[in-house]
Amino acid sequence: MSTDQDDTQHGPTFDDLGLRPELLQALGALGYEEPTPIQLEAIPPLVDGRDLLGQAATGTGKTAAFSLPVLQRLPAHRTERTPAALVLVPTRELAVQVSEALHRYGKEMGSRVLPVYGGAPIVRQLKSLQAGVDVVVATPGRALDLVNRGALDLGSVATVVLDEADEMLDMGFAEDLEAILDETPEERQTVLFSATMPRRLDALARRHLRDPARITIAREQAAAGEAPRVRQTAYVVPRAAKPAALGRILDVESPTAAIVFCRTREEVDTLADTLNARGYRAEPLHGGMSQEQRDKVMGRVRSGTADLLVATDVAARGLDIEQLTHVVNYDVPSAPESYVHRIGRVGRAGREGVAITLAEPREHRQLKTIEKVAGAKITVEKVPTVADLRARRLDLTRAALRESLLEDDLDRFRVVVETLADEFDLVEVALAAVKLAHEAGGGTDDDEEIPQVSFRPDNRGDKGGRRPERGGEGGRGGRSSGGPATRLWVGLGREAGIRPGDLVGAITGETELKGRDIGSIEIHQRFALVEVPEPAADDVVRALKATMIKGRKATVRRDRG
Repeated sequence: MSTDQDDTQHGPTFDDLGLRPELLQALGALGYEEPTPIQLEAIPPLVDGRDLLGQAATGTGKTAAFSLPVLQRLPAHRTERTPAALVLVPTRELAVQVSEALHRYGKEMGSRVLPVYGGAPIVRQLKSLQAGVDVVVATPGRALDLVNRGALDLGSVATVVLDEADEMLDMGFAEDLEAILDETPEERQTVLFSATMPRRLDALARRHLRDPARITIAREQAAAGEAPRVRQTAYVVPRAAKPAALGRILDVESPTAAIVFCRTREEVDTLADTLNARGYRAEPLHGGMSQEQRDKVMGRVRSGTADLLVATDVAARGLDIEQLTHVVNYDVPSAPESYVHRIGRVGRAGREGVAITLAEPREHRQLKTIEKVAGAKITVEKVPTVADLRARRLDLTRAALRESLLEDDLDRFRVVVETLADEFDLVEVALAAVKLAHEAGGGTDDDEEIPQVSFRPDNRGDKGGRRPERGGEGGRGGRSSGGPATRLWVGLGREAGIRPGDLVGAITGETELKGRDIGSIEIHQRFALVEVPEPAADDVVRALKATMIKGRKATVRRDRG
């Protein structure tokens, strides 16, 4: 794939990693020339059969980093029916993406790759398993279901990959992962990739990985003197002004495509309607929609028919939108790790991206915590004023006119200008044309000024001794109050698709509590347990009884255990 002369001019190539000819041929056909840093570090130990613990952001090339070694270790012309490798991922969308990547890389080897996930006909998946596969890419719930049915035999698995492992734990799959790993041979190779490394994930790694190679790859940083690939900005906005502020910011930013993250599906639907009423092409995406509806939405976003996707974290997991330029946090994420995952969707492959957060005046502390976890400065800016918006729209009009002057054939309009020039000054004619172009481009005036506010001073340490404490693993281990906590029993669990974020969103959306006030959360098969401050327990019970969680009513009470 590269000559000796090329090697003196460029960095290492895939040839240097000792991959088999079929893989090199496939990579060459796909146009891949140089491995990314994570591929350089991960592929050699994985090809040698070592376990690996990797911390890497989305967009660093980790799919190829584990897929190529998995295919490298497959026996030539393998004919066995049971899989030799298992890749576990948190969502259907990611299962499809990883499966497609494995299929592309292993095409010359005739590798048999099967994605299995919930929401798809299980009969088809059963038939494919019966016919024989080499690599299964699965969501934990469907994988365990197939194991329990006796359809997925993991006795021959030589390699298990846990991709986006922190996401799988956040979604309540810890018990499923343990059960699946127990079905695989003890001498297997185990690979774990995660964007963050909370304590409970480290504990899982210690239990199941043997002397792993450890690698940490940060998102590629800009060279000295260059602007950062992801510009991270926060705006302080009163809750009531958030829809107007978001519209104003989007007008000024003019994203090619953006994801706006909301906490609840109700907020997603309401905000999508609001943005559409303001003239945007917004599409909602959340867990209350059928898979067919979600696929149609993503088709419209990827084709450019829609330019804004308003989504919950769960619905957006695993999505990769090529033209995405902006990620917007409509609320400050309750778990800093969620912020890391969200902004990982922009600034990929050398493209610049923008991450925007709308923070309420009391949310200064959460933003500082996120800065620490994300390892990046979040610049706090003023919401654009009406004057800022008008100036931005004039800039866009000026740019459009300049492009037209440089590139368009304007001769057919000359007669109009020459005729008007007999009656008016040429500058007056140009001003009228600019006015029409400006208004045709959506340049109407917006007279609504948005209140300019700042973060409130955090004086709670002087009032009754309520001093915030740092949250525990994944933002779910501690509360800001040092007072007593009460554990609540919620009659929905993994069976209903409940994850910790759903409970946090429901509680913070319906009560005065913030994410940091909520303690440990345990998701079981048919119920969940959540810790809240004792003084607020009755209010939380009443609020959760009156609302829907994942589209279902739940029995809620104080835990009797």
